[in-house]
Amino acid sequence: MYEGIVQDVIDALGRLPGIGPKGAQRIAFHLLKADPEEVTALAEALVALREQVRFCAICGNVAQEETCGICRDPRRDPAQLCVVEESKDVVAIERTREFRGRYHVLGGAISPMEGIGPDDLRIRELMARLADGVVQEVILATDPNLEGEATAAYLARMIAPLGLTVSRLASGLPVGGDLEFADEVTLGRAFEGRRRIGGQG
Repeated sequence: MYEGIVQDVIDALGRLPGIGPKGAQRIAFHLLKADPEEVTALAEALVALREQVRFCAICGNVAQEETCGICRDPRRDPAQLCVVEESKDVVAIERTREFRGRYHVLGGAISPMEGIGPDDLRIRELMARLADGVVQEVILATDPNLEGEATAAYLARMIAPLGLTVSRLASGLPVGGDLEFADEVTLGRAFEGRRRIGGQG
């Protein structure tokens, strides 16, 4: 335990995902030794993040305007909709340059253990987007783990009555992994070999 503000900073950093007590301590002491300008720039960037970044009114991706750049891009194919868990998954898929449709960010995955049910995700908004008949194919690109598979199965059941083509990313993605850690080649192959699940068309 350190005195006062040092311990407060270590505790705050330790609450961030992926940073344990030792990592938090290393970062805190790095900041203590860093140039004041570097620390100020970090603090200002964090404040700006909270004040200026929002979620796209259409797809739920991070945006600095009412809608994100992908939703505003007229070159994107509105007939294909890729459903992902988080904004970081959009970035991972965009790196492959394999997908030219649009996205829908759920904001997580169904996880009864963590108390996250369908009503806690942006599923209502997804169904509203599918109701206008523009989307022809829904690609379920949730993570290939238990929560992601459960979410994909639930969505496939919800979408089936609409008669749309529903597909799931194919082989190449390891079970238990996260999309953000997959390399471009692996994700690209998964898109090329996606398979249909349920529904019609």
